[in-house]
Amino acid sequence: MKNVTAGDLMIPLDQYPHIPYWFTIRQAIAEIFYGELIIENKRSLPRSVLVFDEEYKLLGIVRRRDIMAGFDPGSMFARKTNPNKQMFNLKVDSDLLEMSNFEILESFKQKSEMSVAEVMLPIDVTLNHDDHLVKIIHELSDYKHALIPVMQDGAVVGVVRTVETLNKIGELLDI
Repeated sequence: MKNVTAGDLMIPLDQYPHIPYWFTIRQAIAEIFYGELIIENKRSLPRSVLVFDEEYKLLGIVRRRDIMAGFDPGSMFARKTNPNKQMFNLKVDSDLLEMSNFEILESFKQKSEMSVAEVMLPIDVTLNHDDHLVKIIHELSDYKHALIPVMQDGAVVGVVRTVETLNKIGELLDI
């Protein structure tokens, strides 16, 4: 078996959605919504975008679920919500029933103008370009995201996702 590395599995950075930290949630949604990846003739939609600063230093990642959390109905009201309340527990939130569709849409529009920096997660793990498949599997198993940025010479050069990693494992097993 040939040594499989992060460089072999990664999607190059120029092909993966990434934005500056001052972009809005609306702009992040557009990057995910219109960002189509074609990997080995298979179409895939990104589930997240990488976030960079002015000097192209990686700051974080914004996943679809982080964006949705920015629209949490519990944060649409001025009153304090119960911290033990489940997110999107619409059955017991009587204030939501009193909101009109117009008010909900206006709240969504307002929240969509927040900076992605307000909802992004910091990057807590990266891979090196020459890291072996075994390390990639280990990190993806421990990491809470479906992708890990790949570094080479101190710069981000791409991302490794679980889907390509699993595809490679299937290929190695002749599946």
